[in-house]
Amino acid sequence: MRVVRITGTAILLLLLGIAVPAYAQHEEQGERQDHPEQRQGGHEQAGHEQHHAQPQQQRQDQNNRQEHAQQQQGQDQNNRQQHAQRQYQDRQQEHARQERGDQPSRHSPEQERFRQSAWQEHRSQNWRSDHRTWEQRGGYRGDRIPDDRYRGSFGPSHEFRINTLPFLVVGGYPRFQYQGYWISAVDPWPEYWGDDWYDNEDVYVNYVDNGYYLYNRRYPSSGVAINITF
Repeated sequence: MRVVRITGTAILLLLLGIAVPAYAQHEEQGERQDHPEQRQGGHEQAGHEQHHAQPQQQRQDQNNRQEHAQQQQGQDQNNRQQHAQRQYQDRQQEHARQERGDQPSRHSPEQERFRQSAWQEHRSQNWRSDHRTWEQRGGYRGDRIPDDRYRGSFGPSHEFRINTLPFLVVGGYPRFQYQGYWISAVDPWPEYWGDDWYDNEDVYVNYVDNGYYLYNRRYPSSGVAINITF
C-alpha cells in the first residue's frame, strides 16, 4: 500500500508538472488572441507616421513652389518697371530734343574738323581781359527776338547743344542756327570751359543788360556776347 501511495503521488506530481506549462502556454496564446490590436498596433503606428510624413513633404514642396513663383513674379515686375522707366526716359529725352529744335548732325568729317578748328581759334587766353559786355561795345546792334518766341525757345529753361546745329564762319567768327535765328559769337569763349564744350555741354541764350549772351550751363556766371540775325 505504501508503494502505491508513493506511485500515486509521483504520478500526481508528474501530471501537475506537465499541466502547468501547458496552461501557461495556453494563457499566453489566449492573451494574444484576446488582444489582436496589440499585434496590429505597431503596424498601424508605423503606417500612421508614414502617412503623416507624406502631407508634410507635400506642404513643403508646395511652399517651395509658391516661394519660387513669388520670386519670379517679383523679378518680372522689376523688369517691367525698368523697361517702363527706360521708355519714359527715352520719351523725355526725345521731347527735350524736339523742344530744343535739335536735328541730327549732318556734318561731314571735313566740316567737323573745320567747325572744331573755328571754335578753338576763338578760345580766350584771359577771359577777364578779353571779354567785353554789350554796354562796353556801345550797345547791342543785332536783331531782337519777339517776346513770345523768346519765352518759348530761349532763356535758362531752354537748353540746347551746338553740335547738332547748322554751322558757318562769318567774318572769322563762328555762327550757328537755332530756332530759325543765326547766332554769332562776338566774344571769345572762356579758357576754363571744356575743350569740347560746343559738342558735349548744354548752352542757352539769355537776354541780360540790353543784350544777348550765350551761357554754358556748367558756368552760368560767364556770358559770351552774341549777335542774333534772322
